[in-house]
Amino acid sequence: MTIQIAGKGNVLGLILCLLLALPAYGTAEPVNTPDTTKHNSVIEDLEKPLYTPFVERYVLDELKTLRTDLQGQRTEFVERFTSTELAASDRAINYATSTVNNIFYIIATAASILALVGWSSVREIRHKLNEVIEQKVTRISEDYEQRLQSLESSLKDRTNRIVAAQEDISRTNALHSLWMRAGLEATHQAKIDVYDQILLINPTDTEALTYKADEVLDIGEAQWALSLCNKALLIDAEYHYAFYQRACANSTLNQLDAALADLSNAIELSGTYLDEAKTDKSLENLRSSGKLDELLEFSVDS
Repeated sequence: MTIQIAGKGNVLGLILCLLLALPAYGTAEPVNTPDTTKHNSVIEDLEKPLYTPFVERYVLDELKTLRTDLQGQRTEFVERFTSTELAASDRAINYATSTVNNIFYIIATAASILALVGWSSVREIRHKLNEVIEQKVTRISEDYEQRLQSLESSLKDRTNRIVAAQEDISRTNALHSLWMRAGLEATHQAKIDVYDQILLINPTDTEALTYKADEVLDIGEAQWALSLCNKALLIDAEYHYAFYQRACANSTLNQLDAALADLSNAIELSGTYLDEAKTDKSLENLRSSGKLDELLEFSVDS
């Protein structure tokens, strides 16, 4: 059963990576070559989406199956542990009972033999035997108590790992559904609401912060977009798209020097922004100043 779950996990991981890569791939600006132009024209003529609800349903079914298998494994483990614990307790009780019985048999035999010696000697021997019995029973009880505590600790650790794995699967499933929903929303506000839900699940998601900044900038909230980009860059100082969106926000706020510096960083990290910067409406102020052309010429020469 473990091998089957591992195989499903590998297939599911591959499918999730491919589906999560589709939105990011769609945001990159392609290089204008004859082949890509031809491919773009073919893609624009498509009447159906590249993926269907069947694919999404398949992924959700696989996630549900994996979660069911993990739950079954957890139940089976708890049952096996309970059976083992009961068997260990039975063995401990039987061992203690047999030990006590044997000791009392020895005492009875010894008492019969020593009765000839005198009652005082018998009382002393009985007292010593009682002390020995108590010490041995105490040691046995402590030993089995330590073993039970060790088994309980091991069970708690494995249970916590199973619960953590289930929570991670649920979290990944929810994030995947929200990203797909964000790609289907038609209005800026609807997309912002979806990105807010993603950030509730993962507040450090730099991609969600930056895409939200893009939508916020489109509705004229440049200061808000600038704040979101700053937060994304605090989490990941090398995220090129956050630099680009902050350049757009600074350009809209007419902070041209800051916009030029951010755009330079974005182009240095990813050259795909060279062509996008030429037509992006958010960089209109930077283009009008002539500084954008100087930056683009310098980047091309470099």
